[in-house]
Amino acid sequence: MKEAVYISGAPSAGPDLQELLGLVARGDQDAFAKVYDAVSGPVLGLVRSVLRDPAQSEEVAQEVLVEVWRSAPRFRASRGGAMNWVLTLAHRRAVDRVRSAEASAAREHRAALLERTPAFDEVTEQVESRLEREQVRRCMRTLSGLQRQSVTLAYYRGLTYREVSELLSVPLGTIKTRLRDGLIRLRDCLGVSS
Repeated sequence: MKEAVYISGAPSAGPDLQELLGLVARGDQDAFAKVYDAVSGPVLGLVRSVLRDPAQSEEVAQEVLVEVWRSAPRFRASRGGAMNWVLTLAHRRAVDRVRSAEASAAREHRAALLERTPAFDEVTEQVESRLEREQVRRCMRTLSGLQRQSVTLAYYRGLTYREVSELLSVPLGTIKTRLRDGLIRLRDCLGVSS
C-alpha cells in the first residue's frame, strides 16, 4: 500500500479543503478564510491564463471567490475534489467574461457599421419613382393603340395572354405578337439593356 506524499513534508493538522467547504456551506467565516488562502492563487492563475488582462483577472477571481462562499452548499464530494470544483467555477466564469467581451465588441462593431450606412432618403426615392413612372407613361404613348391596350391589360390589370385574347376577341397568337413587339419598343424607349 502506498503512502500519501505531502509537498510540505507532513500532513496538515487542520481540516482539508473538502471539509472546509462543508463548514463554509454552514456559514463559517473562519473556514472561508482558510479556503480563500488555499484557492486564491490557483484561481487567479487559471483566470489569468484565460483572460490575460491582470485587472480583469483579479476582478473575475474575486467574483469566483464570492461564488464559492455563496454556492458552497452545492459542492458534492461524490462528484469530484474540492479544488477541481473551485477551479471549474473559475474557468466557467473566465470563459463567460471572454464571451461577454467578444459579444460586446461584435455589438459595437455592428453599431459602428450602422452609423456609417447612409440614411434612407425618402424624398429622393419618391422623386425617382415619379420620374420612372413618367418615363414609362411617355414610352407607353409611343406604342400603337393595339399594343398599348394589350400591354395595359396584361401588365397593369394582370390578365393572362389568353384572357386578353378573349377580352379583345383577337387570336392568341396575335396578342402574343402585339405584346412582344410592344415590350421591345418599351425596352428600347426606356433604355433597358437585355
